[in-house]
Amino acid sequence: MKIKLNYLWLLVMILGVVSCTNQQQNNDTADQSEPAFNGVIKLDVRDSKADWTPFEKKRAPEGSPNILFILYDDTGLAAWSPYGGRVNMPTMDGLAAEGLTYSQWHTVALCSPTRSCINTGRNHNLNGMGIITEGANGFPGMSCVLPRETVTMAQILNDNGWSTFWLGKDHNVPETDLSQGGSKTQWPLQQGYDRFYGFIGGETNQFYPDLTEDNHAIEPPYSPEEGYHLSKDLADQAIKMIADQQSANPSKPWFMWYNPGANHAPHQAPKDYIAKYKGKFDDGYDAYRKWVLPRMIERGILPEGTQLTEFNPMPEDMANPADDVLPWESLSPDEKKLFSRLCEVFAGFSEYTDDQIGRVVDYLKKSGQYENTIIFYAADNGTSGEGGPNGSVNENKFFNGYPDDLAENMKLIDQLGGPNTYEHFPTGWAASFSTPFKMFKRYANYSGGTACPLVITWPKGIKAHGEVRNQYHHAVDIVPTILEIVGLEMPEVYRGVKQIPLSGVSMKYTFDAEPNTPTQKHVQYYTMLGTRAIWADGWKAVAVHAPLTSKGHFDEDKWELYNVDEDRSESNDLAEEYPEKLEELKKLWLEEANKNQALPLDDRTATEQITIERPAEEAVRESYTYYPHTSQVPEAVAVNVRGRSYKIIANIEITDANCEGVIFAHGSRFGGHTLFIKNKKLYYVYNFLGIPPEQQFVSTMDLKPGKYTVGMEFNKESVGKYNESIGTAKLYINDSEVASGPMRSQVGKFTLVGDGLCVGYDSGDPVSNQYKSPGEFEGGTISFVTVSTEGKAYLDLELEAARLLRD
Repeated sequence: MKIKLNYLWLLVMILGVVSCTNQQQNNDTADQSEPAFNGVIKLDVRDSKADWTPFEKKRAPEGSPNILFILYDDTGLAAWSPYGGRVNMPTMDGLAAEGLTYSQWHTVALCSPTRSCINTGRNHNLNGMGIITEGANGFPGMSCVLPRETVTMAQILNDNGWSTFWLGKDHNVPETDLSQGGSKTQWPLQQGYDRFYGFIGGETNQFYPDLTEDNHAIEPPYSPEEGYHLSKDLADQAIKMIADQQSANPSKPWFMWYNPGANHAPHQAPKDYIAKYKGKFDDGYDAYRKWVLPRMIERGILPEGTQLTEFNPMPEDMANPADDVLPWESLSPDEKKLFSRLCEVFAGFSEYTDDQIGRVVDYLKKSGQYENTIIFYAADNGTSGEGGPNGSVNENKFFNGYPDDLAENMKLIDQLGGPNTYEHFPTGWAASFSTPFKMFKRYANYSGGTACPLVITWPKGIKAHGEVRNQYHHAVDIVPTILEIVGLEMPEVYRGVKQIPLSGVSMKYTFDAEPNTPTQKHVQYYTMLGTRAIWADGWKAVAVHAPLTSKGHFDEDKWELYNVDEDRSESNDLAEEYPEKLEELKKLWLEEANKNQALPLDDRTATEQITIERPAEEAVRESYTYYPHTSQVPEAVAVNVRGRSYKIIANIEITDANCEGVIFAHGSRFGGHTLFIKNKKLYYVYNFLGIPPEQQFVSTMDLKPGKYTVGMEFNKESVGKYNESIGTAKLYINDSEVASGPMRSQVGKFTLVGDGLCVGYDSGDPVSNQYKSPGEFEGGTISFVTVSTEGKAYLDLELEAARLLRD
């Protein structure tokens, strides 16, 4: 033992000498202020003093405020009660009474792009978000991939001592990254947020949401039958996140981005909230505009003399027929009844969600956090017209280019807003809730698409109560405002990457300003889906072009000119009176577009843009194999059977005579297909856009215990009026055809997000009314399911699968 200790002592001395020599060499060139190494190595931690400096986390200055940013979807300026609208928003009313209401706050006319502006403080094209993520293409301004040069506000706050939470909608993640195996670099937790609870895509069923917690998919905590609604769930989770943070780290401030599903389709709400609005919209959308305008003027939201623009302002040769507004007086009694009911659901959805947010605000008051919490309450774009002129009980018809049928919709009038509908109201309500402006969501050229509500409340920091602010501002101004409030700056370089400067200006000066103090903002360009405009120092130039028309020829567009300081509704075109001013602004738009990588322009139809083939981590192939009880596979990365022939083949073993459940499912009751066993029969159901009856194919023979290869094939034979595929479907057990018949399939997606491909169960909303979700496969096992779009005959593929079954 003594010899070993001597060797150890000798080794320590040698290392000490070497270290001392190296340190001396370093000291020869080092700053003389650096302490020289004394040559002593201390083996015992008790003889040393640790230096925590390199590991210390930054702390927010004492007294820093909490930040709660509430962002609704699809709501124009004239819908809500604080702005004079008919939709009651008690929580927002209370916040407006204690803070400021903004009359000229603008967005980007579409959700993903606006959200990216609020996330980073840069213009949407600089964020790569020139379109919703489902329409991404390969141009830098429309890639839908947030570049490293646009660090998020959450990252800055988190680095400086704030806890950061994201609740609800995201819609800033590329479609190809939605799956559990995809890259998470664009997900909230990788963008500076400590926690996430919500849905990653653009919309979701409020009763059967596509939920993600942090970085993994989860199922809702309880069912609609037990009272589940996403708006309620989000409020529960928000309160829990804040309570957890305050229990463990009460000295830290927090930032929460709270994004409810409202008021995006599907419009779904509890029956009692819908009932509050029974008959409230029977006067129609023409009358609503005339009713709400004077109320908005009376409240100071609009100046005296503001004129009401007309419905359908687009020239006939440019207008998109899907955005037409039908005159209320031209509607039949049934149409009026249906259209009114659709609006009642929208209103009930909005108020119910506001009440849930009220629970969060009440919690802040009870826990003593309200006084020093700055609350922003806003919407991300104008009201949505995606329901078309007639509205829809299934919004997915819009994305499939398929019209609604009044008779079919009337059958569901008493179920509107419930789990059996995925509804959206008609364009008339979109235009009326965007009063007094032209058009609505998607139209970035007119304020109907961009002017949105914004209320800011901060008891400790804003002295004015119940006042209106008329300064012109935009979504890109939110980040500069928050950073000024908390005393931080956007860094020029972040983690080694040079940053793009902020596009906006701070709005903090408005907190102590007069209602009509001149704005400190000077220029804002707009572009979306082929529409474009520019605002500069009170003047606005507008290109007359409709979105999603594929008309192109942008160089031939007519331009209009408005002095919005005097003509808030953009009703008096001054292009002929001030041609030089118009040319000046057109030139400025092109400069801003180039600077912000907003070119080229894209006005292709929704179906064209959503069905673009995009690069993916997995190469597109003709055959895909899936395994049981994995997480659902998002449609963006699942096998694509749209517009083509396909086959589904599964190897199963039945061990119980009462075996039943889902073998394969993709989609929901509003569009999808499923292969399952029920009552010992094999079923294949294709639910075409939720239009009854379901297309069912049922085996004539019973399935007894044993091993089987089961499946189906669809042979496309023609294309229908609305580009749907028409052909013949056949159902197989082993090599025997057990059912067949005509079938049609969708050309567009089953959903924008959620209700992905599942094996062994049906996630979320069930595809077929023949079973209840999750419909798990019981009484047997599933080896695999293969979906093929290759040219091989079904029986050839069945033989290959059967061989595997015998192995």
